[in-house]
Amino acid sequence: MSAGAVSIAVIMTLGLLSVIAVRGLGHFWPADLMYAQYDVPNQEKHVLIGEVVEQEQVPRARLKGAGLPVPEDGPEFMTRELVKVGNRDVNPSDFTWVVGEWISNQSLPPELMTIERREWGNFYGYLVNVKEGGKVVAEGEAAWPTLQERIKRVEGLARELYQLEKKDVGAINHGIERLRLQARKLELDGKLDAQAQADMASERAELDSRYTVIEERLTSLHEAFDRDSLTARDANGKEVEISLGKVVHAYQPNGMGTLTKVGFYFKKLWEFLSEDPREANTEGGIFPAIFGTVMMTLIMAVIVTPFGVLAAVYLREYARQGPVTRLIRIAVNNLAGVPAIVYGVFGLGFFVYVLGGSLDQLFFPEALPAPTFGTPGLLWASLTLALLAVPVVIVATEEGLARIPRTIREGSLALGATKSETLWKIVLPMASPAMMTGLILAVARAAGEVAPLMLVGVVKLAPSLPVDGNYPYLHLDQKIMHLGFHIYDVGFQSPNVEAARPLVYATALLLVLVIALLNLSAVAIRNHLREKYKALDS
Repeated sequence: MSAGAVSIAVIMTLGLLSVIAVRGLGHFWPADLMYAQYDVPNQEKHVLIGEVVEQEQVPRARLKGAGLPVPEDGPEFMTRELVKVGNRDVNPSDFTWVVGEWISNQSLPPELMTIERREWGNFYGYLVNVKEGGKVVAEGEAAWPTLQERIKRVEGLARELYQLEKKDVGAINHGIERLRLQARKLELDGKLDAQAQADMASERAELDSRYTVIEERLTSLHEAFDRDSLTARDANGKEVEISLGKVVHAYQPNGMGTLTKVGFYFKKLWEFLSEDPREANTEGGIFPAIFGTVMMTLIMAVIVTPFGVLAAVYLREYARQGPVTRLIRIAVNNLAGVPAIVYGVFGLGFFVYVLGGSLDQLFFPEALPAPTFGTPGLLWASLTLALLAVPVVIVATEEGLARIPRTIREGSLALGATKSETLWKIVLPMASPAMMTGLILAVARAAGEVAPLMLVGVVKLAPSLPVDGNYPYLHLDQKIMHLGFHIYDVGFQSPNVEAARPLVYATALLLVLVIALLNLSAVAIRNHLREKYKALDS
């Protein structure tokens, strides 16, 4: 019965992951665009262009109850289709439900195109012409290859703009802020003399001159970025002009072959993994969330392992076994069952306000009243997770220490080793697989937590990564993004639920894979240690 229950659980887990994978990864496939007539009874006919996202059979009475002009006689069930019509700047919504029986003259014209934009989502329609500086440079059959060439040019400009705005300007702003804080610190210490002011003025002038050069380059890049545009025609014949600076991709899915679609699919998948989010997290990539999740989990592991191991060693090897020790063990076991949000409230109150506020008073008075560590950030999120996971490490390490035979300790002592030498050279190495087991359980629990992180450092959108080229390179005071919170935000706080749903599945799958990868790495280390000390154990 136990084997059967485990098998059923494994099958259900794999089935759930398969559903998540299909619905999430299928979002990046370039779907065909449907062109059809939509004839609603007693209403004017109109053209429908878009991607069929979902189909379902619904009772005819349900459609009638929704206010649709469904005839009295007919089949009991009718087909309802969810179509992504895009063109959010023109249509009231970029998703619409239609009745399948009212669709006629359906086709897949190869000239229909999808334009993925940085704002307002996708645009579906026909390409009319390509313009440069407001003048038509290509139309008809020559418009499409010209458009692709201009988009590649814009992609190169976008990369240079990103480098200048995120890296170079960011470094200059960091330098200016450092000078401001340095001047404030000297002023508080009474050491802001003329020489110090002259030195800082000289350094600030150098930063200003660098910024002037970058600003001129940015101005020219923005002008070149918005130079080209295209004219597109939607399903109703309305023409819209779109700047190529707002275009990410333009492709004709109905005219793409299988190999071309596969290549485009992996390109979109890589963008999802490597780029920043946009459009309120409903489009673009999730790299900052991946980076934040992994960074926070690794810092948590570095913090929780030594504290958990030392506590377990003291309780098992040094503490006198009595009522106090038993009470401590009961408290540790109870801590493992405390709701995660309680740890978040404690982290906010103690780590952020008490500890962080004290650090600001002692080491960063020049920045006050703006907080440095007295605000939620990466360090406090990692410490909160470490506090949440430390009972698991303590219990697992104690169990590992208890399994080591007493004869091994006595043999080591009989050969002249001290108690500390026996502990560090014999006992702890043999108990290291149990320590790794505790770490695996801690990572598995902590990496998926969301509720406490919302209070101590995780935000909807972080402007930059906590690691960059500015000293001290790793910014523990900076807020981060997290895959779990990203799922919550996109799934429950998004203004466009239908557009966000595939990203929820894709992000959930990625979170599972990240946790699995971290766990597999720890399992590999544990297995290596287990094989290494197997001879001693036997």
